[in-house]
Amino acid sequence: MNINWDDMRVFLAVARGESLSRAGKALRLDPATVGRRIARLEERLGAALFAKSVQGYVLNSEGERLLVHAMRAESALAQGAEEVHGEAGQLSGVVRIGAPDGSANYLLPQVCAAICDDHPGLEVQIVALPRVFNLSKREADMAITLSRPTAGRLMAQKIADYKLHLAATKGYLEAHPPIKTLKDLKGHRVIGYIPDMIFDKEVDYLAETGVDRVTLASNSVAVQVNWVRQGAGLAIVHDFCMSTLPDIRRVLVDRISLKRTFYLVRHLDDQRVERLNRFADLLGQGLRREVVRLEGQV
Repeated sequence: MNINWDDMRVFLAVARGESLSRAGKALRLDPATVGRRIARLEERLGAALFAKSVQGYVLNSEGERLLVHAMRAESALAQGAEEVHGEAGQLSGVVRIGAPDGSANYLLPQVCAAICDDHPGLEVQIVALPRVFNLSKREADMAITLSRPTAGRLMAQKIADYKLHLAATKGYLEAHPPIKTLKDLKGHRVIGYIPDMIFDKEVDYLAETGVDRVTLASNSVAVQVNWVRQGAGLAIVHDFCMSTLPDIRRVLVDRISLKRTFYLVRHLDDQRVERLNRFADLLGQGLRREVVRLEGQV
């Protein structure tokens, strides 16, 4: 059976956007046109591909099976286009990276800017969200994670270990009772994650300190760091972002010293796309260098 690739592009857009309007926006098509194309594809295949409701379009079991093959075809076409149009040694096109906002704010900007300096035809998009990204729906081409994925058609490579410590500004520490033991933390304002919005067990830092109450909470590392900068309290802070904090002081270093790991996760179907392979290598190398450089400044 011959399937029109344009219809498959529409199918992929609806599968990822889970609505005709979002797919239409991505494809620059009217939603009604998108709906007709999906209906035509389903008629040609003799099977419904989506569970449709007022909430949107969600893949059913037949659609999930087709998605695997459609993504493989998409990857193969991308690889072919790269080989035909790519300039020798140069990366081009758009690469989207999903990342928790700690790495997205303090590591990825300078690393990705340096890669783009060497590859002017490359466009990099950083999606900074504290959650797990769905690579099958192409929310991103690759993602920085804190844990190895345990399900799905994904491949993961370790990028780098990094350190975190309890810290506050010199001004905060001078204005509050001294901290000599873990018990002394009970008299201090603690900054951390909103408990029910912890997206990965690896960011449940305060569970390792014995602190059972967070006075100032956010799902964003950047917000937490800004509270520390303002002298609002104590927080578990990445060593690699401490150089951005004036008068920062680590606390109870001999008792609270955490280590975590960054992984680079990609969809398995992308392993033959040379452009993404090369970008992933450059990204991993750059992140490792930047973590070492910034932690050395603490």
